[in-house]
Amino acid sequence: MKHKEIAEVLSQENIATGIYSMWLKCPLVSADAVQGQFISLYCHDGSRILPRPISISEIDKNEGKLRIVYRVAGKGTDEFSTYKQGDKVEILGPLGNGFTLQPEKSAMLIAGGIGIPPMVETAKQLKASGCNDIKIVVGYRNAETFLTGELSQYGDVIIATEDGSLGTKGNVMDAIKENDVKSDVIYACGPTPMLKAIKTYAIETGTEAWISMEEKMACGIGACLACVCKSKEVDHHTHVNNKRVCKDGPVFNVMEVEL
Repeated sequence: MKHKEIAEVLSQENIATGIYSMWLKCPLVSADAVQGQFISLYCHDGSRILPRPISISEIDKNEGKLRIVYRVAGKGTDEFSTYKQGDKVEILGPLGNGFTLQPEKSAMLIAGGIGIPPMVETAKQLKASGCNDIKIVVGYRNAETFLTGELSQYGDVIIATEDGSLGTKGNVMDAIKENDVKSDVIYACGPTPMLKAIKTYAIETGTEAWISMEEKMACGIGACLACVCKSKEVDHHTHVNNKRVCKDGPVFNVMEVEL
């Protein structure tokens, strides 16, 4: 169930160039949130009507709070980066569907860039549910990484960097091949080129794969059709081969969607 709630900023930290981590006190939203979902944040500036969708990085139901980790990419997220402890922000969530965990299977979590944050709660819940074979492959531009410490609590972290300054030189698929990483199921989030490569890999190896798609959104609740992606099946809402990333996703079986 989604809620509109006035959240309180508990803390905010700049954890890498242009990357911010914010903990929000929001008992209603956090109570219903699961790994892989997102929330929409409304700006204080009334000229910015549309909320900004940001994935949930961590959830603490006992404390009634959740964490978001985001990149400053425009005026909205730039405003969020100025928030201090005690500030209030209107949010809507939790939104979308999250990852359905299969703890009985070995897992490979793959993420790149700002697709890394939702992998923290996903890895945490996989570990808590009894999965003992978790490999986490993450891609960065360079050695300025973020969230690797959190991720390493739940599985073996393998790093790829575009410039080769840390880990494997190249992308996440290069790191998977170099380290001969295999698993029964893949959970992934990141830019479309990465997801395309994962789909190809999943088909070639016969590996089950679930991906969280990144798309620009407007309403965040499935009404405006601004974030549709191509799907194999006809959508019952639009009656064409489309899926709404915000409502039907953001998590899909990789074979459901065209990338």
